[in-house]
Amino acid sequence: RGIPVAVVNARISDRSWPRYRRLRGLWGPFLERLSRVLAQSETDAERLKAIGCQPDRVSVSGNLKFDVRAAVEAEATNQLRSLATGLRLVVAGSTLEGEEAALVEAWPRLLEADSRLAMVLAPRHPERFAAVAALLDRSGIRWVRRMDWDSQPPGALKALKPGEIVLLDTIGELASVYSLATVAFVGGSLIPAGGHNPLEPAQFGVAIVMGPHYANFRAITDDLRAHQAVRIAAREELAGVLIELLRDRSAAVAMGERARQVFNKQAGATGRCLDTLRELLPPGISEEPPS
Repeated sequence: RGIPVAVVNARISDRSWPRYRRLRGLWGPFLERLSRVLAQSETDAERLKAIGCQPDRVSVSGNLKFDVRAAVEAEATNQLRSLATGLRLVVAGSTLEGEEAALVEAWPRLLEADSRLAMVLAPRHPERFAAVAALLDRSGIRWVRRMDWDSQPPGALKALKPGEIVLLDTIGELASVYSLATVAFVGGSLIPAGGHNPLEPAQFGVAIVMGPHYANFRAITDDLRAHQAVRIAAREELAGVLIELLRDRSAAVAMGERARQVFNKQAGATGRCLDTLRELLPPGISEEPPS
């Protein structure tokens, strides 16, 4: 119908690339008709051209995830700020099966390195909250549910004790909670699941640790690695790397600040995408939404 079509935030993952390349004869006739293709990285742009996108219509706009910021402070963040006074927080976010067990196993070693620690453990999938709660019960470690705080009067909430773990069994609060972390572990990366977004803690200048499996966020993580703004650790190395960052506070602060700088430097993808999309609009169409 002659309607311009743009692909925004385009990427081809390492996992998908061999399959797309084999099927480029199938993809080509469709992709060559796209009006604009805004790729996340130079690698993505080259891959998109190789499978049939018109080279003059492909450009690198950056990753929209760099523009994702915690818009408001979550209630859990307010509560933790008052309940964890005098403690340092390890925030483990978006964890998957097997990763919580690794963190629980490492926890006694971390407490030996710093007895004033508490941990916030945020499983990726809500349907696993019960399983992680059962794991914490079996561990013998003192722990609390974030959801239980909502049923208590504010004045009745008990301060966290050193060594305690908070199970963040709520939705939408993790990004804000990262702002309180001394060190953050970004899950989905100790196991071959592709990882999750390290930019959530990076925006707050937090020292970041990830496992070696981060294919879904390769460009972002590689950029952080190039600036020494993230530490990569396999399961057997996890406790040691976290302890290093907890003991060397100045190194952790400097590493977090480098992560913040990477985040800020890469911001602006949204504006670049909007500028390109405006070029596709017919003349005379207002750029402002109707009142």
